[in-house]
Amino acid sequence: MIRNILFPVVAISFLLLGCKSSKKATLAEDNIKEYLTYLASDELEGRKTGTQGIEKAAVYIEDVFKKSKLKPYYQTYRDSFSFIGKTGYNLIAFQEGTDRKLKDEIIILGAHYDHIGRIREAIGSDDIANGANDNASGTAAVLALADYFAKQPTKRSLMFVLFSAEEEGLLGAKHLAQRLKNEKANIYFVLNYEMIGVPLPHNVYTAYLTGYEKSTMAKEFNMGQEKPLLGFFEKEKSFQLFYRSDNFPFYEALNIPSHTLCTFDFSNYEYYHHVNDELDQLDIKHIQNLVQATIKQLTRIGNASERLIKLH
Repeated sequence: MIRNILFPVVAISFLLLGCKSSKKATLAEDNIKEYLTYLASDELEGRKTGTQGIEKAAVYIEDVFKKSKLKPYYQTYRDSFSFIGKTGYNLIAFQEGTDRKLKDEIIILGAHYDHIGRIREAIGSDDIANGANDNASGTAAVLALADYFAKQPTKRSLMFVLFSAEEEGLLGAKHLAQRLKNEKANIYFVLNYEMIGVPLPHNVYTAYLTGYEKSTMAKEFNMGQEKPLLGFFEKEKSFQLFYRSDNFPFYEALNIPSHTLCTFDFSNYEYYHHVNDELDQLDIKHIQNLVQATIKQLTRIGNASERLIKLH
């Protein structure tokens, strides 16, 4: 979710490689559906941080990374942190860039994989908030991106991060942002995927970008698009969305471009933090198309000779 909104609310990515082949590589819709089917299943009991359910999700995500032949960024895929007597795990895979110099610059593609678990008052007989849109959709996007770029690396390095404890106050993102700051990691920018499971109810742009005016990210992602890929959402400022998702700790700690991409506009999905936030409510083809559309721009930006994404 986009953190701490009181309305039924909340708080991106990719296609082709132009390297050694002229053929367009596309994402498999079946893979995205497979990720979503497991991550939003009752078996995971709503993926609340500190539970057996989210542990199952973590093991599943690690298996996806292993099958994609991606290395951990640290000694293992798990970046652990403690809070109120519990342990949370960010999950991090890494694809080193192909250019001797540019590989030192790291692009982070992230999403939170936790949700709220079981609710106090069941609706009918169902008390499991499976969080299909919030945020199995974003998690599936990052897994699809990880699998794609494992086969089609860019000149710059890519870090694929699934954050935990977003629902507890962005705790996983805060921990990792501070850790990377302490390590003086050369992070270029962060793109966070949040609630992308259903399309926007208009055809003006495909997704909105929080903190739209803070960097050149939207401009670069819209380059060469017939319809803008990323747009400005009027309610974003009044709802303080830039500050309520996992992008913000990186902007605050590292002073870098760091944004969230989202297609939930408070009117197009009624099951926020609800037991009916289920797989059958999502538009998987929309998710696939959104991820493919961003792949093209991530490839261009990741291979560019200079930094195209800059703070204003």
